Amino acid sequence: MTHINYNRLAGLTLIELMVVIAIIGILSGIAYPSYQGYVHSTNRTAATACMMELAHVMEREYSTTFSYADVNLPNLQCRSDLSERYVFSSANQAARTYQIVATPTERQNDGCGVLLLDQSGRKGAKNGFNADDVKNCW
Repeated sequence: MTHINYNRLAGLTLIELMVVIAIIGILSGIAYPSYQGYVHSTNRTAATACMMELAHVMEREYSTTFSYADVNLPNLQCRSDLSERYVFSSANQAARTYQIVATPTERQNDGCGVLLLDQSGRKGAKNGFNADDVKNCW
């Protein structure tokens, strides 16, 4: 016959539980900001791809009418997908020039700011055309 000692039951002590919670807190404190960085980077990459697609639409229209002046940006799927993160618009639109602008919303606060793309393919970030900003944000 086996004798069971009820005074010593297996289980977690409060200290062991607090150590586990502390470890989970430290790991999540490191992982979550890193995850947010990847989310911002992925959405920014999708926004730049959408800007390139919009530029292709502008060029197709130019090839038929020889003017960018009356071209409206179409409601492409990428614009709908990114509507919570970016607002796309055109600026400086004339017969031979245009600029596609992707303005980030509050959800896309990643430091790159407004992204730009003009008719010559020149890329911009932080609402300007600094080469270092473009390198980091495009």
